[in-house]
Parts: sequence; structure tokens; C-alpha cells
Amino acid sequence: MPRAGVTCRAERSDDHRAIADVVAAAFGSRAEAELVENIRESEYFIPQLSVVAESDGRIVGHVMISHATLQGPHGERPVAMLSPLAVDPDFRRRGIGSSLVRSVTAEADALGEPLVVLEGSPRFYGRLGFEHSLLYGIEITLPSWAPPEAAQVIRLSNWSPSIRGRVRYPPAFEAFAEH
Repeated sequence: MPRAGVTCRAERSDDHRAIADVVAAAFGSRAEAELVENIRESEYFIPQLSVVAESDGRIVGHVMISHATLQGPHGERPVAMLSPLAVDPDFRRRGIGSSLVRSVTAEADALGEPLVVLEGSPRFYGRLGFEHSLLYGIEITLPSWAPPEAAQVIRLSNWSPSIRGRVRYPPAFEAFAEH
């Protein structure tokens, strides 16, 4: 659980600078903060699924789910994708990242999303209900340094076994990969 006084809520436009600062600090690079901005400016952005963690009026974490495309046997469909997740380095190991993931996936479920995909630590995300995506016929192309289990999915209330295929990242991620 996050420490007392930390709340998760949807981002507001006046949070953007603080979000950029947290993301840059968390990753040690401004590139990930630019990725967040590029997602926010794209047609793939889902405003309700960009969530901040706030402590005493300060933004200490951020996560977003945007749409990617799932190319499957029944054509293409949008699919929810979690990325990036960032917690201020001074606030790590307090449950804030877990709270952000739980909050944003619950909101995605409430919006009717059938699943959320991501690439990330199986140890961390596995504790939150994510599983290896190939178990459900979801293929995610990973960077060469990532283990195959980093391709993950969490099934939500509207999940159906017919939702299968290969995840195609939106343009904001393709541009980011070129950094």
C-alpha cells in the first residue's frame, strides 16, 4: 500500500510539467517525458487513463494507458497498453507504482477495455495480476535485451479468448524507439 497521504487521480493539464519532471527523474532521461507528451498529443491518448500519484500537493508518480493496435485473425482493433510507469526516485519502494497500476487498470476495466498489455518486469507486474502474453495469444515485439516474459497482459472483465494477435505500437513509441 502507498504511504498515508498519497492519492491517485486522473491527470489535469496543470500537472503536465510536474509529470514531465517525475518521468525524466524516474528514467534519468528526458526522452521518456517526451514520449508521454507525444502520446498525450496523439489520437491514441485516453485522458481518463493518464493517472498521477500525489503526495502533499506534489506529483510523485505517473502512469498512462493509451491505445495500440492489435492485428489479429479478425482484423485490427484497439488494445489498451500501459506505458510508461514512473515514480519519483525519492518515493520508490512505498507502493506508489503498484497503486498507480491498480488504479489505472481498474479505470480501464470500468471503461470496458478487455485487457491491458505492456512490456515490463515480470516480477513486479506479475504481483499485480499480469501474465505472459503468449498464454493468451498476444504477441509483443520486445527489445533484444528484454526476456520473453516481459511481454505481459492482464485480462479484464470484458476479456474474450477471441482477442488475439500481434501488438503494433502507435507512432509515438516508434519514434521513441529510434532514440
